[in-house]
Amino acid sequence: MWFNESVIYQIYPFGFCGAPDNNDGVPEHRILKVIDYIPHLVKLNINSLYFCPVFESSAHGYDTADFSKIDVRLGTNEDFKLVCDKLHENGIKVILDGVFNHVGRNFFAFRDVQEKKWDSPYKDWFHISFDGNSNYNDGFWYEGWEGHFELVKLNLDNPAVKEYLFDRVREWIDYFGIDGLRLDVAYMLNRQFMRELRSLCQSKKSDFFLAGEMIHGNYKEIINDEMLHSATNYECFKGIYSSFNSMNMFEIGHSLRNRFGKEDWCMYRGLQLIGFVDNHDVTRIASNLTNKNHIIPAYGILMSMPGIPCIYYGSEWGIKGRKEDGDKALRPETPSPEYNNITEFVSKAAKVHKETKALCYGTFEILHMTNRQIIFERAFESERVIIMINADENEYTAHYNANAGSGTDLLTGSHFDFGAGSKMPPYSVQYIKVQ
Repeated sequence: MWFNESVIYQIYPFGFCGAPDNNDGVPEHRILKVIDYIPHLVKLNINSLYFCPVFESSAHGYDTADFSKIDVRLGTNEDFKLVCDKLHENGIKVILDGVFNHVGRNFFAFRDVQEKKWDSPYKDWFHISFDGNSNYNDGFWYEGWEGHFELVKLNLDNPAVKEYLFDRVREWIDYFGIDGLRLDVAYMLNRQFMRELRSLCQSKKSDFFLAGEMIHGNYKEIINDEMLHSATNYECFKGIYSSFNSMNMFEIGHSLRNRFGKEDWCMYRGLQLIGFVDNHDVTRIASNLTNKNHIIPAYGILMSMPGIPCIYYGSEWGIKGRKEDGDKALRPETPSPEYNNITEFVSKAAKVHKETKALCYGTFEILHMTNRQIIFERAFESERVIIMINADENEYTAHYNANAGSGTDLLTGSHFDFGAGSKMPPYSVQYIKVQ
């Protein structure tokens, strides 16, 4: 499937496009800015674009008010269709955020309940008790998402709710031509809902991609032939930056081996999880790393470890942002993209990842590891690639059994000889295809 050979680019449209924090009702065609970014995406070797929420909401997009309408702060449905068409013309797939667990308080069905209470035909669309009251003094209690009562939890067991959402998905596929969905808070979504969604999407597009946000829990519960294809790899996210900050490559090494190694007991061997070094909910990699020389080696691990790599907008040239400073710090408006050594590396590594079957599908095996260096192999059919990461400021020569005489560095095209040991320059990344 196309998504197994993808490098995904993620944007948070409201921030990326410079939209106001709250819906002012003033239409602006801000989403067209994405079209101007397409040359950057092509240069970056991106072939999938994941949009955080784009539909009408009151504030941040996860409080959906209308699943059929692009938020006026971003533009019109016609604007977004044009964006999708232009992306497709450039070989870039489109993935939307499927926010199906909850809606905003301005969602039509919830407003009807506010007005009509017991007499509303939509009262069973939510988890409501008329014996209590809400923080907003609605005259009834309702379940919000993890205690956030601006996000009203939907009753996904209700056939009418499912059919309403499925109709919207059909519209998105038919009109915008979307190629996939990332399901918000998938760890708490109704499993039967996911099964039915998978069936619907596959009936529309046989190669439609479904991924889920998994902050915790067992990925195998939702990744299977009946539900989702992938999920966000939060388990290895911390290990990447923490290994560099503590100068302990054993942390990410053991994390990857325990999940994706060759042994039968490895938890997620064969699963194609979405890897990332940052996203819209966590501190940017440039702010998370204590040594900025480690940004490229961190991306070096991301682009070569098992799974589907995802790049968060702006981080490919090293912009900063800390979670403790709030959403605005993590989701800023970005001007024209910058090009520096980080951008150049991400572009090269993305190209190598897409074009190398061993990096997309290969087994994982650690060949050599110290506190400051890690060397592992990805192998698929007859193709072998040895990945060498040096986190140290000094050159290092590793001696191990590579079972190879020479190879080619896929990032530089230069010849590599294993005979005298593997020489690793300071703060380096090498992807050696064994000859």
